[in-house]
Amino acid sequence: MSAFIAARLRPSLAERLADLAVQALIDEADLSPKPALVDRRGSGAHRDLDLRLMHASARALWPAFHAMADAGQSLAELGQPLRETIGRLGREGEARMLAVTGGVNTHRGAIWALGLLVTAAALEPVQAAPQQVSLRAARLARLEDRQMPAQAPSHGERVRQRYGVRGAREEARCGFPGALQHGLPQLRRSRAAGFDENHAQLDALLAIMAQLEDTCVLHRAGLEGLASMQHGARAVLQAGGSATLAGRRCLKALEHDLLALNASPGGAADLLAATLFLDRLEPMLGAPIGSL
Repeated sequence: MSAFIAARLRPSLAERLADLAVQALIDEADLSPKPALVDRRGSGAHRDLDLRLMHASARALWPAFHAMADAGQSLAELGQPLRETIGRLGREGEARMLAVTGGVNTHRGAIWALGLLVTAAALEPVQAAPQQVSLRAARLARLEDRQMPAQAPSHGERVRQRYGVRGAREEARCGFPGALQHGLPQLRRSRAAGFDENHAQLDALLAIMAQLEDTCVLHRAGLEGLASMQHGARAVLQAGGSATLAGRRCLKALEHDLLALNASPGGAADLLAATLFLDRLEPMLGAPIGSL
């Protein structure tokens, strides 16, 4: 193979970041058994979602993530023009997602979270530690999108106003503490304890659920659902995690309680995808281009 052909076959930084974001969404969807969420077993608490649709939605978002990463590289400055560019690209990505899913909201929250992280990673790829990327994403999220069209408040925004919780936008503006302070440390603790990757990722999800004020759960089941999610997730971790017999019993009880309340922790799922993205980012960028 000639050097010219080899160079053309090497993925660009934007392509690699988009690949990583989409793979994080697919891996989050595939992870099983997740309490009351779509996974390999079924649709959880959802009647309009299944694994096939989640995969199709994730793949449909690749062009948006690629364009956001490309914008981060080309504009190369954390400021208002970049914020408004990725806001527009995110809305275009959401429209593409809804076209693919027939109007079902599969990944709206993930577009926001992963879009910011992809852009932040592209801005300074040599500074790819989770804390560095999250801080840049937070600074970007705090900027106003003056081009955002007027629209009716989302379910998440109405829940945020009703209950006084942080919500997805404030989570981003704070630097994704659910992922950075809870999901990622638990993922690595569980790996260090010798648990396989599936159980480590489940434990990371549970660590996020144990503390997150999940607006998806609040929308569906109010404060009762939120308390059930948080207490149940803590019980699994306190029992030794999802890899232990006691932990699996607690996980089954948690799922039973959430299904009874029709509560699905979609916000926690989005932050798990962000956790997986951050966990894999630095090793990926440290690899030679074209080696993946």
